[in-house]
Amino acid sequence: MKFFKRTKKEKEEGTEMSFIEHLEELRWHIVRAAMAAFIFMVLAFINREFIFDRVILKPKSPEFPTNLLLSQVNDWMNAIFNTNSTALAINTAPLNIVNIDMAGQFLSHIKVSLVAGLIVASPYIFWEVWRFIKPALQSNEAKHARGTVFYTSTLFLTGVLFGYYIITPLSIHFLGSYNVSLEVANTIKLSSYIGTVTSVTFATGVIFELPIAVLFLSKAGLITPKYMRNYRRHAYVILLILSAIITPPDIFSQVLICVPLILLYEISIFISRSVEKKLQRKMNE
Repeated sequence: MKFFKRTKKEKEEGTEMSFIEHLEELRWHIVRAAMAAFIFMVLAFINREFIFDRVILKPKSPEFPTNLLLSQVNDWMNAIFNTNSTALAINTAPLNIVNIDMAGQFLSHIKVSLVAGLIVASPYIFWEVWRFIKPALQSNEAKHARGTVFYTSTLFLTGVLFGYYIITPLSIHFLGSYNVSLEVANTIKLSSYIGTVTSVTFATGVIFELPIAVLFLSKAGLITPKYMRNYRRHAYVILLILSAIITPPDIFSQVLICVPLILLYEISIFISRSVEKKLQRKMNE
């Protein structure tokens, strides 16, 4: 694959773009992607009440779907085993959030709007990236890479939803209710709360792109399925460490995020093996 391959327009005109012209083309792809993110950022900024009351602050509420589901499971288990445990009942106590900075709420509003804009615009951003890369692919490569934008967007948004509905409420419950002493009450800064929600959600979305990264690395010949199988145990340790970084320091949350990452790793091995078989068939032709 040649990175700077002639585009369709170049082929028709019998010309070839210079390096500077390719950079100019890249600049316009970046500008269009940035504009899409900016438009959704503005929409998120305008719809402040919905973004904060219904999305950002909702995971700390007992009415949040994950909190309700775990509370119901907790009640069922108590009824079955005749116990009075509250182990699965999360975020039942109110979490006090305060702002102590003069510009804290305004800056938090901008930060949340920016993250929301990037997440909502992500399919279009991936499409712009694909439009820039596609002309550099051979016809058979472009054919095999069909659906890349769809799968990339789906994996990213799935990761975002997983982080928001699973990891975020568990993180809020653990960190918000943890006490070193009953003499110390938790009053959470708005910036700290938003930082936890946005970083966990966005980071999980990025991590879920692992199969796509493996696909391109395999096509480039940088990794092989044999290599991934041989270093599987090392990869599991790295994934566990990565889970510990983006989750609160409790085993339950770390395992919860590590399990889908391990599953994604195994899927990535299958993807790498498929790429290797296709490359071998091409060499034998």
